[in-house]
Amino acid sequence: MPQTDSVFAFVDIETTGSRAELDRITEIGILTLDPDGISEWSRLVNPETYIPKNIQNLTGITPEMVASQPTFSEMAHALYMELKDKVFIAHNARFDYSFIKAEFKKVGIDFSPKVLCTVKLSRRLFPYQARHNLDTLIAVHGLQVANRHRALDDAKLLYDFWQECTRLFGQTRLFEEVDYLLGSASLPVHIDKALVEEIPNRPGVYLFYAENRQPLYIGKSIDLQARVKGHFHAALSKRKEMKLALQVRDIDWIETAGEFGALLLESRLIKEKLPSLNVKLRRSKDLCAWQLSESGDHIQVQLVNHQDLQPGKQDNLYGLFYNKREALASLQSIAKKNQLCEAILGLEKRQAQAACFGFHVKQCNGACIGTESAQIHNLRVKTALLKLKVASWPYKGAIAIQEGDDLHLFDHWCYLGTAANDGEVDELLREQRPEFDLDIYKLMRKTLKKSKDLGLRITTLPAAQAQLQAID
Repeated sequence: MPQTDSVFAFVDIETTGSRAELDRITEIGILTLDPDGISEWSRLVNPETYIPKNIQNLTGITPEMVASQPTFSEMAHALYMELKDKVFIAHNARFDYSFIKAEFKKVGIDFSPKVLCTVKLSRRLFPYQARHNLDTLIAVHGLQVANRHRALDDAKLLYDFWQECTRLFGQTRLFEEVDYLLGSASLPVHIDKALVEEIPNRPGVYLFYAENRQPLYIGKSIDLQARVKGHFHAALSKRKEMKLALQVRDIDWIETAGEFGALLLESRLIKEKLPSLNVKLRRSKDLCAWQLSESGDHIQVQLVNHQDLQPGKQDNLYGLFYNKREALASLQSIAKKNQLCEAILGLEKRQAQAACFGFHVKQCNGACIGTESAQIHNLRVKTALLKLKVASWPYKGAIAIQEGDDLHLFDHWCYLGTAANDGEVDELLREQRPEFDLDIYKLMRKTLKKSKDLGLRITTLPAAQAQLQAID
């Protein structure tokens, strides 16, 4: 519990916007409560940037008002001394704290106080109240404010709310809640500490949900609880994590036998649930690859689209690209780097017995006009594309990768699923083969190379079971 001689700083700031890494502070107001009474500290701040009109209308702070005021760096030392060794209290404290911490960081000052959010305090003390924003607290508790959206006046509101909580619940109960919240200061407003403490320190996948259980973000970790807490702690200084923390309303998790299983589950769930903040591991319906064929004198390069791809079975695929544009850009880059003929490769229209454009600018060795033989050009094409060659499936049929008590089943780079017993293995092999997934392919290539180091055991499934695999 906070000591009776603890010093509390009720803080509010006004800013030019909502992004701590880009926008700037225009005003800081602090009301300090210590055993000797209360004191006030307030400063306008020159943000060294324009204040948007909508912000001027909201706060009443204009560019003219701050033009002659000190910048944050000029008042940084005085502000640091004002806040030093005090409990930092603010409404939606993540916002105010992240701005002040970011500004201190720019001038080389490490600012890491204990932080208390009065939104969380309100939720703890008034759980049946529908909303907990500052305007709601004003209305519900009959608080008075002279100039709403001015820093010192809003800081005074927080002190008045504190006094009202003391009147209604007593100092002992209030300090019990403060102690609880200080122990979970980095957690989002809507997430209870008890929920986070339930998350195991084991491998698995965690799911963050926004309003109405809409999937927000899905991730994996070998230590679920530590990773979840890491997100929220980072939200105090990183905009991406702050954006997540402001939207999260609930958390679920699924344990796995190990990291490999967590990676597989993460990839599948992201493709199924399409969480709004995951930009990687999304399913691609435009997957394609280059295929070489020897027709005539020169090797022909043809783009194979998603519906015709059979990676692992087709031994002359190169690249695996998420879309046609990426495939064309890659082939064009390889052609220029290796002075291959873009006309022969089909990247530009070929004129009979005429040199391609690349030949005129010395980016082609002349295969298009016979200066370079077809055999040499074909060899150089194969060599240039060799690093992009899609690996053939190195087994006769399906395999199981054992991780703990789980068996992860694969066939020709496709993930069939995870089984816990022979019955589930048979069932997975009988099901129709899932479509090829590039992310799973990349994961498998890495895993097969270091399976022993990862403690994974690979077994080829019996021929009788392999015959039960999916219908092509």
